Amino acid sequence: MNQRPQHRPASAPAARPATSTPPDVARLANELTEVMSALLVVVEQETEFVRAGKIREGMRLEAQKSDLSRRYMLAVEHLKSMQKMLAQTDPELLATLRRHHETFRALLQVNLTVLATAHAVSEGIVRGVNAEVQRRNIPNTYTANGQRAAPGPRNMTPIAVSRTL
Repeated sequence: MNQRPQHRPASAPAARPATSTPPDVARLANELTEVMSALLVVVEQETEFVRAGKIREGMRLEAQKSDLSRRYMLAVEHLKSMQKMLAQTDPELLATLRRHHETFRALLQVNLTVLATAHAVSEGIVRGVNAEVQRRNIPNTYTANGQRAAPGPRNMTPIAVSRTL
């Protein structure tokens, strides 16, 4: 058989070795806490920028947010595989992690709500502009009954929107 070796890009982190000792599990838990805290700082900054209407500034945080999110997911996956050991060796640390994670989730929900609101507002603005453009492009014609005629598809001109700011 022809099997091609799979090459991992140089920028991709190597898989972590299996964590098997309590100090390793505690180190991993502390790493997760640090990543969550750093991600929360970025998310809170993004939330404030979007609330203030400074979308460009919020978008500049995208690379940092993506990197921290990736690190968070890796740490969570590793910690999930060690959850039983952590529960046996340090249940208080596990409880602290769970509380920190609940706070993390609540703040992420606020961020998602702000982003969804900004998206809905911008979509409403674009739809309103489109309706106004279409209204101006539609000829005012009437049928034999004196009713306003519905415009044909060739009278509808689409608008173009640039998604880059």
